[in-house]
Amino acid sequence: MIILKIGGSILTNKDSTESEVDNVSLKRIASEIKASLELSDKQLIIVHGAGSFGHPPAKKYKIGEKFDKSEYPQKRIGFCEVQNAVKKLNMLICEAFIEEGLPVIAIPASSFMSATNKRITDGNLEYFNKYLNKGFIPVIYGDVVLDSELEICVISGDQIIQYLAKNLNPDRVVLGTDVDGVYNKNPKTHEDAIFFEKFSSLEDLETLEGTTNVDVTGGMVGKIKELLYLADLGIESKIINAEVNDNIFKVLENKDVKGTVISRGN
Repeated sequence: MIILKIGGSILTNKDSTESEVDNVSLKRIASEIKASLELSDKQLIIVHGAGSFGHPPAKKYKIGEKFDKSEYPQKRIGFCEVQNAVKKLNMLICEAFIEEGLPVIAIPASSFMSATNKRITDGNLEYFNKYLNKGFIPVIYGDVVLDSELEICVISGDQIIQYLAKNLNPDRVVLGTDVDGVYNKNPKTHEDAIFFEKFSSLEDLETLEGTTNVDVTGGMVGKIKELLYLADLGIESKIINAEVNDNIFKVLENKDVKGTVISRGN
């Protein structure tokens, strides 16, 4: 089994105030996944980010922050706006995948997961296994869920990856982003950015520059923290550039692709 995360920055214009899908990237990624599945049989779970669809309304309504009881009606509307926005993105993604002949089935986190203080604490994965065993590709995404302490919160696709991997024990975990992997600075704005072939310690996070786009889920540092938790369980992951042609195909086929490996090993 492979868990493949496709970042919202690949599928949408994440910094846009409007919700925009990158149809060219979406179609290319769908065709690369299809080519891999035709070449070799494998179980696949796809996780995708919320990008320019989910982050703006989540930030607008401050979903996940503490609030007074009197604010609850407005917060509920905000919750619904976010859930509806990410559902729209998921529908567009699934449409593109189905057109490519991929048997994808959407499983929204808000329909079966809940959290405590922004961390997933409950989610029955029985249906994931049932769909996988029948040859479907479950698709799940960053979403809003009920929270036992905060009432409602956002859970990122990266946290979902951690939860799925911890409970389903995949063979591989891959994150497709818009850069080659982990750098100490944003490589798009700093020519002297240093690339990490491997990341193995939280101490290394101190060298990382913060993200610059509108992201309520923690950016690259948030991804690494989730993946280091998996590394402690013996589950290795890799961050690659999904904007490079054939990278998704190659990584699904376990071929060599430039990227950062997150692992506790040497």
